[in-house]
Amino acid sequence: MRLLLAEDEKELSNALVAVLKHNNYSVDAVYNGLDAYDYIIGAEYDGIILDIMMPGLDGVTVLKRIREKCIETPVLLLTAKSQVEDRITGLDSGADDYLTKPFAMGELLARIRAMTRRRAEYSPNSLTVGNLTLDRERFVISTPGGGEQRLGNKEFQVLEMLMINRNILISTEKLMEKIWGFDSEAEISVVWVYISYIRRKLAAVDADVEIKATRGLGYTLEVKA
Repeated sequence: MRLLLAEDEKELSNALVAVLKHNNYSVDAVYNGLDAYDYIIGAEYDGIILDIMMPGLDGVTVLKRIREKCIETPVLLLTAKSQVEDRITGLDSGADDYLTKPFAMGELLARIRAMTRRRAEYSPNSLTVGNLTLDRERFVISTPGGGEQRLGNKEFQVLEMLMINRNILISTEKLMEKIWGFDSEAEISVVWVYISYIRRKLAAVDADVEIKATRGLGYTLEVKA
């Protein structure tokens, strides 16, 4: 799941990015409203976290502009302001939720889960394809009688994307953009490396699914014939 974080306090931003990545989110971090708007217009996110008080454009202005362009990505506003009027302004401008600083990281994670669930109406805690189950809370794969294998951050995100889009070809570029993000310095070959890691773990649990590669195009998750 890919998030945009727009927070001008760099120390706080770095801490939030670390926590979010530890919880298996891909994160693009920006530090002003102008960059936030450009990133939102130029990419597809599952959720957006906007600080209200930012240079360039404030968070509410960014929010209003993206809603005017019919971008319905869930938005969580962060602010040091706690007045009721400020909360009302943010929510009336199209925010899905509102969190006042300082906040507990656990509450932030819970609110992100809640707003992204609402967008999809229902997001199950596990995904199943063939005999393979992916536990989205514990980040493990399992099969009946085949034991479990824990996935690393990027392994989890790649496999989750493939399982959600089973039998659909996903380009290497799409995986790279969605999971590694705009600012990644990784080479595109890193996708193949992580696909290899996942294949080994699928074999370890005796999964009856496979990741098929279409040369020069991308990857597909299919149940073995």
